[in-house]
Amino acid sequence: MRCAILSLVDTQRKIGVTELALRDAHQSLMATRMATEDMVGACADIDGAGFWSVECWGGATYDACIRFLNEDPWERLRTFRALMPNSRLQMLLRGQNLLGYRHYGDDVVDHFVEKAAENGMDVFRVFDALNDTRNVERAIAAVKRVGKHAQGTICYTTSPLHTVEGFVAQARELADVGVDSLAIKDMAALLKPQPAFDIVSAIKAEIPGMQVNVHCHATTGVTLVSLMKAIEAGADVVDTAISSMSLGPGHNPTESLQEMLEGTGYIADLDKVRLSRVKTHFAAVKPRYAQFTSAVFNVETDIFDSQIPGGMISNMEGQLKQQGAGDKLKEVLEEVPRVRKIAGYPPLVTPSSQIVGTQAVFNVIMGPYKVLTGEFADLMLGYYGYTLGEKDPEIIELAKAQTGKEIITGRPADLIEPEWDALRTAAEAIDGFDGSDEDVLTYAMFPKVAPGFFATRAEGPKSVARDPAELAAERAAGAADSKTGPVRGPIKYEITINGKKSSVAVKPA
Repeated sequence: MRCAILSLVDTQRKIGVTELALRDAHQSLMATRMATEDMVGACADIDGAGFWSVECWGGATYDACIRFLNEDPWERLRTFRALMPNSRLQMLLRGQNLLGYRHYGDDVVDHFVEKAAENGMDVFRVFDALNDTRNVERAIAAVKRVGKHAQGTICYTTSPLHTVEGFVAQARELADVGVDSLAIKDMAALLKPQPAFDIVSAIKAEIPGMQVNVHCHATTGVTLVSLMKAIEAGADVVDTAISSMSLGPGHNPTESLQEMLEGTGYIADLDKVRLSRVKTHFAAVKPRYAQFTSAVFNVETDIFDSQIPGGMISNMEGQLKQQGAGDKLKEVLEEVPRVRKIAGYPPLVTPSSQIVGTQAVFNVIMGPYKVLTGEFADLMLGYYGYTLGEKDPEIIELAKAQTGKEIITGRPADLIEPEWDALRTAAEAIDGFDGSDEDVLTYAMFPKVAPGFFATRAEGPKSVARDPAELAAERAAGAADSKTGPVRGPIKYEITINGKKSSVAVKPA
């Protein structure tokens, strides 16, 4: 009997797990507000639990560090490197956008990847919001040049034009660029079980030996099954978040994934004792961020029809309510798929989700396409890259007239001259600049926010976590004040017309 049991164990296929608690979990659940001080206590157990990788940087964390927490994001990375010496540290990188919201020159991309690797990053998950391979080539080449793991990414979405064959073709393009692995990134919990099986199977057949990672959010309630089907199809690594930091607009629970695999012929060989300690740590921390916690915590199957990620819904809801236009949310949500179709069916992920969502708000409040945001006009004209579907020609003409620009069909970054030297010169004039390449990159990513951060950095991190009892008392006091109500003032937007930025105030109807 003992020999039979050992034989069964030997034939089980080990599934790698990427833990998301230190990045995407708190980005999805609490608006990326978690301070480093509330994560370091779990690092030793995360480091020893047996994960394939630990995602801990990139995405919106860089922005949140300098905008809200007075933390140096590079110091956060160095801290994680020191506290998790046995782990592959992983980040999310937006290709030519890096961690900002525009395309950067190739020289800036090269500097960013070099410094990230130097400060401790191992695995670079590189994606483009439009699935335009041209927009990730430079970053992937930079990762390979510094000897780190380059993971090419397919942003999963659905439309009349998105097919298994199309995703496989993108996988082949990324493989030809030289990636070390592929990730299927399901940012809106749209990946149903059968498509998960079909896509992973087809990629494995097309590119034998290629490692495939699968990343799903949990919002629609079906994606734990999708992970199982992806594993059955040959997926090598799946992404999860410790249970106390999971579900809702977040991800599937790490512990549930491990338990689900028992007896299936697959195993996620993680240390349950350490997982329990990580769970307990974040269960204690999470209530301190209640004021930032997403209200989207029920299963939201409407996303299959609207294509709108849960985080995008909560952001639009918060903005509209703050300005006294909460009654417009339903109209905005209905408008988003129409805007997406006109723009050529881009996947909805940063920055395309913000671009499409903001244009939908404009359309509802001002009238359809009465004003285009500068970003939406650029999307229509090709300045963010290629989209799978054809764009509406009438809106293209409006974009041309508003911006004075013409359509481009080449790689957008080819229009950007080298800019590193100019960025360094500009950064050197800012009080508090420390002379490092890291500070130049911080300025490059967020030129409006960086000066304020540099000026206050010496004061140290400023956590926004609050005592749960104090928060409850404030809510009670607010509810008791009958004079407190929604702000009915105008909603302010920044638009770009003929290359000039202007502010527009729109009073809710």
